[in-house]
Amino acid sequence: MDESKNSYDTNQYIVIKIGQEQYGIDIRYIDNIVRMQKITRVPKVQSYFKGVINLRGDIIPVMSIRLKMKLPEDEITNATRIIIIKPEQQAALGIIVDEVKEVVTIEEKDTEKVFYNAKEDINSFISTIGKHNNDLISILDLNTIVNE
Repeated sequence: MDESKNSYDTNQYIVIKIGQEQYGIDIRYIDNIVRMQKITRVPKVQSYFKGVINLRGDIIPVMSIRLKMKLPEDEITNATRIIIIKPEQQAALGIIVDEVKEVVTIEEKDTEKVFYNAKEDINSFISTIGKHNNDLISILDLNTIVNE
């Protein structure tokens, strides 16, 4: 007998910090997490693209999620990481985050869809809000972030 029919769907997210806020990234899209490293600048790209890194022979573009969300410039610390994501049918992309905190499992019943006003750019990057313990975690919509 299949017991999973009675349970809620669960998703795993990596919880990251950007400024004082906690965000979740669906673990299915994460290819790798690497320490901050030298980023080679690329001319004539949007300001939020920091350049490219060489990761084991692959050239990966790196983006500042802070600048994309119109937040202050990244402050590089020992906790800063580059998360390599692979959105569906797209090339890998690195995003700079202030800190990687933990992996959490959130049941679908503990998430709520976010409805946003198109004028408020930052909210369009968030697909749902998840509740984990007593924390609220804004789940990032990677396709919106990458495709915009």
